[in-house]
This record gives sequence, C-alpha cells and structure tokens, in this order.
Amino acid sequence: MENKLITNINNLDIKKHPKIKGMQIIEGKNNFPISWLNKQGYCEYQLYLEHLKGIEVGKTNAMKRGTEIHEKLEENFKQTATETTFDEAIKISKEKPILSREVFVISPKYGIRGYIDEIQIKPKEIIIIDDKPGTTPYDSMINQVRAYCLCLKEMLIEDNRIIKGALRQRDTGNIFWNETFDENVEKSIKFLIKRIEGLFEGTKPFIPTKNKNKCKSCRYQSYCKYY
Repeated sequence: MENKLITNINNLDIKKHPKIKGMQIIEGKNNFPISWLNKQGYCEYQLYLEHLKGIEVGKTNAMKRGTEIHEKLEENFKQTATETTFDEAIKISKEKPILSREVFVISPKYGIRGYIDEIQIKPKEIIIIDDKPGTTPYDSMINQVRAYCLCLKEMLIEDNRIIKGALRQRDTGNIFWNETFDENVEKSIKFLIKRIEGLFEGTKPFIPTKNKNKCKSCRYQSYCKYY
C-alpha cells in the first residue's frame, strides 16, 4: 500500500466564534471539532466548562503520552510518504490502494471537522482508523469514528465506495472494533451531532455524567458544581 501525505486547501469562509472556545463559523454555520463527540460521551458538562466557560486545565500524563505517540507515528510516516491532494488521492486509489495519516476532513453542511489518524483508501472500500490506548470500544470513541465517516462521505463526490470505521489499539496495532458506515449508522451520528449543536445554541441542557468514577478522574472536578 503506497503512503501518501494528503494535503487540503479549502477556500472556505472561516471565522472564529466570538463566545465558544474552539468553535468556528464556516460558511455561516457553527463548526466544531469531531473530538468533542468523545468529550460529550464522557460528560457534557465538561464541554460546557471547557468551551463555554473557557476554563483551562493542564493535560494528564496519559494525554501527553498520546500526543507523543501520534507525533512519532506521523514523523515516521512522512519519511516514506509522497505529497498529494485529496482529490488526486481519491483518483489514484481507484486503481491502487493508498494509505495516509492525519488526514483533515471537514463538512460545512454538518458543522464538523477533524483529523483522521489513518485512512486506507482502496479501489472498492475506504477504511477510517482511529488509534486508542485501550481495547474497549466506548460509545464516545465509536461516535468519533462515525463522524469522520460522515465527513468523508460528504467530501466524496460521485464516489460510491463502501466506507468502514475501525478502532485500533495504538501499541499492538490490533483492530478491536469495526463497522460499515450504513444508513442506520449515518442516521444515528447525525442525531448526535444535532444534540451537540443544541447544547451550544442553548436549546438543550448540558447533562453531567452519572458515573462517579469519571468524576474522580476528571480534570475539571474543582470547577464542577455537580462534583
């Protein structure tokens, strides 16, 4: 499988949101990072504290370790990859499979954007892989992968290849969850994205987690009125 470093140049109208940290206004619509879906699955009130209240806390050692591993994988990948555009990569992959890392995807329509850890683009299917430190496929992780799939589907023009999502243990390289992005999965992730839109538009309440174990390890516990 040939390694390709996919670059994206988007001529989009992008503005920084005046009140919500990390939110952008793209083509006139609020657009949030796909990683927020992982946070939402952990605790919605954490989203409120970090992005509406603007509270900043330090990274955990596990987060720092994760960043180091991702950067090392990206550095190694670039040593053997040749640069190409997204459109060219899609065209090439119709004849031969290619692999890329840290691929930026964006959907102004659904208001989401993010970087895919690894994507395998094959003549008949496209596989989106997200690397995680453990082996438990939590709903929050699955929702993140599903949003990447939705974003990619929106970016593909007249391309009917099957899109699949997967979670991979970052140290062993073993896939511990995967699924085909079908109509039911698409409907489910669209519903969740609508919920997050409602949270930041003020039409839905931020619901805190009921899992006390999450609270004990939360970086925002000293700021949380529910703790």
